[in-house]
Amino acid sequence: MDAFETIVLPRRITRTFRITRTFYRSTWKPWSAIARHIKGDRRRENFLSYFGPLSLIMLLATWAFGLILGFALLQYGSGAGVRLSQEKIDFPHLLYLSGSTFFTLGLGDVVPVTPVARAFDVLEAGIGFGFLALVIGYLPVIYNGFSSREREISLLDSRAGSPPSASELLTRCANCFDQPVLDDFLHDWERWSAELLESHISYPVLCYYRSQHNNQSWLAALTTILDTSALVMVGVEGLTAQQARLTFAMTRHAVVDLAQVLSTPPDPNANRLADEEFVKLRAILTRAGRRPNDGDDAVQELRRLRRMYEPYVVALSRRLLITLPPWTGPVRPKDNWQSSAWDKLLGEGEVPPRALVRDGHF
Repeated sequence: MDAFETIVLPRRITRTFRITRTFYRSTWKPWSAIARHIKGDRRRENFLSYFGPLSLIMLLATWAFGLILGFALLQYGSGAGVRLSQEKIDFPHLLYLSGSTFFTLGLGDVVPVTPVARAFDVLEAGIGFGFLALVIGYLPVIYNGFSSREREISLLDSRAGSPPSASELLTRCANCFDQPVLDDFLHDWERWSAELLESHISYPVLCYYRSQHNNQSWLAALTTILDTSALVMVGVEGLTAQQARLTFAMTRHAVVDLAQVLSTPPDPNANRLADEEFVKLRAILTRAGRRPNDGDDAVQELRRLRRMYEPYVVALSRRLLITLPPWTGPVRPKDNWQSSAWDKLLGEGEVPPRALVRDGHF
C-alpha cells in the first residue's frame, strides 16, 4: 500500500503513519545533522546532493525487504508447508524462499508442498514482478520531473543572477522589460510553479534533489519570483500588476502546500527584508529606472505580502538546508555562465550581465 501511494497515487496522503514518511524523517535528520558540521559550502552541498538519489534507492530496498519479510512470516504462520531435501525447515529457509520467489529466481531448492504455501508463493511472485515493473517505470518519471524543474532554474541564471534576487531581476530587465514581456515572463513562472507543485506533491522525494549548481535551487527560484511579484504588486514605475498577482497566487500556493507535504510549520518570526536593505533596494531600482512605490501604504502592503510566504520559505530553507536568495544581490554578481576554470587558463575577460541587457542580448 505504501509503495502504491508513493508511486502510483498522484495526491498527498494525510494518514498519520506511513512507511515513506517515517523513512525520510528518520534518515534526513542524521544526514542533515552531519551536513551542518561540514565546513565549506561546496563540500556541504556535494554531501547533501547524495541524499535524494541514495534515499530513493534505500526506500525501494526497504519496500522490497518488507515484502520479503512479510511473506516469510505468512509462510511461517501457516505452518511452513515447504520442503528442502532432508533438512529441517527454519525461518532463515523461509526468508530465503521468500526472497527467491519475490525476485522470480525460481531456483527450486526450497519447494512449497501445501496448497496454502503454494498460494503464497504464487501471490508473492506476482507482487514481486509488479513491484519491479513499478520501479522501472518510477525512476524515469522522477528524473523527468527533475529535468523539467531544472530547465527553468537554469534560464533564471542570466536574468536574475547567481544566486537570483528580485532587485537583480528587475534591474537587468529595466531596459528590455515592457509590460507584455514582463507578463509573458511571469506567466511562464506561474506555469512552472504549478508544474512544480504537481510533481513535488506526487513525488516528494524531488524536494531533496539539489540543483546542479550550488547557488541555485527550486526554493530560491520560487522565493525570487515571489519577491519580484510582491514588488510589482506594491507598485513599480511603468509596470502594472495584473499578471504579477496571478503568479504570486500560484507560487505562494506551491510554497504553502510543499511545506505541508514536508510537515514543516511556518516560522512566524521570519523577516528577510530589514529596513536598511529596503532603502538599498529602493535606491538600486530607482537608478535602474524602475522606481518602486515607497509610500507608507506601499511599505505596509509589502510587509503584508511578505508575511504570506516568508514564514514558509524560511522554514523550508532550514528544513532542507537551502540558502534563500537576498532581496538585493551583490554589486557585480558573477553568474554561473561566466564561471569556468577554462576562462582563467585562457585569460578571457568577463562580460558584465548588464552589458548584455544594454546591448540587446537579453
